[in-house]
Amino acid sequence: MADRVPSDHDSVTTVRATLSTAGSTRRRRLELPADAAEEFPADEVVRLVVDGSEFHARIETALTDETRILSGAYDAPRFARSPGDAPDRLGPWLDDVDVAVGDSVLVDVVEPGFKYGVREPGERVVYEATESPDDSLAAIAERVEDER
Repeated sequence: MADRVPSDHDSVTTVRATLSTAGSTRRRRLELPADAAEEFPADEVVRLVVDGSEFHARIETALTDETRILSGAYDAPRFARSPGDAPDRLGPWLDDVDVAVGDSVLVDVVEPGFKYGVREPGERVVYEATESPDDSLAAIAERVEDER
């Protein structure tokens, strides 16, 4: 894989997500269409590139169907698993790009099951290429991160 991958590269799949809010909390989130569920593994913590910086996000499943949800981007995998008081890096980006509820943003599948990116429609970004860790290494890293 090349050192840098542009969002319009043949290896990158792009999915249109819709900005919505979660129930009475009105917390913003990105809803990915159910027909793209295979690109987004449920309940996995993945890398999410927001405005050129790499964070961690948990891919959730909607209660009613196979729609996938991204509710935030965090500095460490453990914060993505249980956000609590950790700062969400996705919210400020949504403010900066002036996206309203019901509007779309694009989610790029840079490396399925491992690395994704968000961007405004019509914007072209370039992602740093990374190699996903071997499953056994990922499990070790997750245990170490959880022990912190």
